[in-house]
Amino acid sequence: MPRILLLLPTTTYRTEAFLAAAGQMDVEVTVGSEKPNTLARLNPTALLTLSLHDPQRATRQVVDFATKHPIAAVVAVDDQVTVAAAAICQALSLRQNSVESVLAAGNKHRMRELFQQADVPSPGFQLCRLDDDAEQLAGRLRYPCVVKPLGLSGSRGVIRADDEPEFVRAVGRLAKILDAESAKHATASRALHFLVDDFIDGPEVAVEGLLSDGRLRVLALFDKPDPLDGPFFEETIYVTPSRLPSDVQEQIADCTSRAVQALGLTEGPIHAELRLGEDGPSVIEVNARSIGGQCSRMLKFGTGISLEEMIIRHALEGRESRVESREPEEIGTPSGVMMIPIPRAGTLREVHGVDDAESVANIERVSISAHVGQQLVPLPEGSLYLGFLFARASSVAAVEAALREAHAQLQFVIESFDSNDQPVKNSLLPADFQQ
Repeated sequence: MPRILLLLPTTTYRTEAFLAAAGQMDVEVTVGSEKPNTLARLNPTALLTLSLHDPQRATRQVVDFATKHPIAAVVAVDDQVTVAAAAICQALSLRQNSVESVLAAGNKHRMRELFQQADVPSPGFQLCRLDDDAEQLAGRLRYPCVVKPLGLSGSRGVIRADDEPEFVRAVGRLAKILDAESAKHATASRALHFLVDDFIDGPEVAVEGLLSDGRLRVLALFDKPDPLDGPFFEETIYVTPSRLPSDVQEQIADCTSRAVQALGLTEGPIHAELRLGEDGPSVIEVNARSIGGQCSRMLKFGTGISLEEMIIRHALEGRESRVESREPEEIGTPSGVMMIPIPRAGTLREVHGVDDAESVANIERVSISAHVGQQLVPLPEGSLYLGFLFARASSVAAVEAALREAHAQLQFVIESFDSNDQPVKNSLLPADFQQ
């Protein structure tokens, strides 16, 4: 059987989904992660400790492993491992994106430059330095604008500013986030630059796609019914298929395809975010990986094939193996997910209403990923969610209604501290999440 290498950082939500998909196929699986597993000695070919933060070193480690255990495909699960995956594939002569294209997709400024050169619609931008005088810089910008780091994902550090004072505060807040990030990763140097984008007013959509030899197949187009207007940009509801007119959907697909080509991406999954402004679709970003979190659970293709199985099969295409190659199939019943946002910082003490949420018609699953006792950090500093709600129904409208009704059943008790360092328990109902 062919062997696949799944690059699974320990922080990912996606481990269970990818392992389940691989378990449905005739493949051997090796999991590559950055931390050693105590069970690795029992099955050394199934668990591989890699220096994922150092793609060159990780590549040497995999090449050495592959001399005894040949690898037929490499699948990167999250943003932090896409560069390592590209470097490993290059060394093993496997189908791949170039390292340069993946680096470009992971750097918001380089992405903007390539979009501009290729005439891909995207926000106006300006590269700035954290050691610049923020007040002087504020006087030279158009408002509203969006301050964002070059490399963080999940909307971390992304802040809207409507005027000069808000811009100065946003830059100060971003600087603290980047300082904390560099302190957390001892090998990382502090970021010196950040990006300022023009804010594009209009609804946001997301595209899930699969690339083969540079050709984009759109697997799903997601509507985001909740407005994302800032000051922070926390995702909530995704529903598919899209309710947009067919001509607008075609414009979105064409714009995404042009963006992918501008970056030089040619193989594997992509996840793109676009805004629909007055002049049509505008690309916010393209990621060289599939949708994050647990969101892929809502996607079932054809007779029930998961997104993860489609990604693995694509990576193995063209290899002599017992794995059948398939064309991507159409998405089935309308579905959706709600990523439950963290409304404020504190310690999660209680969760109520899960059974009531699960009993809502058309709800398939309620997954509370935060645990009691966990320290909660909302955006823009944090990147996690309280959990995920999944729905499937005969119409997209019914999916959205089910997600909102299920969310209304949930109650989270979060303990924070007042100005005198005294604990205060806040019982947060869904209305509080809109504050």
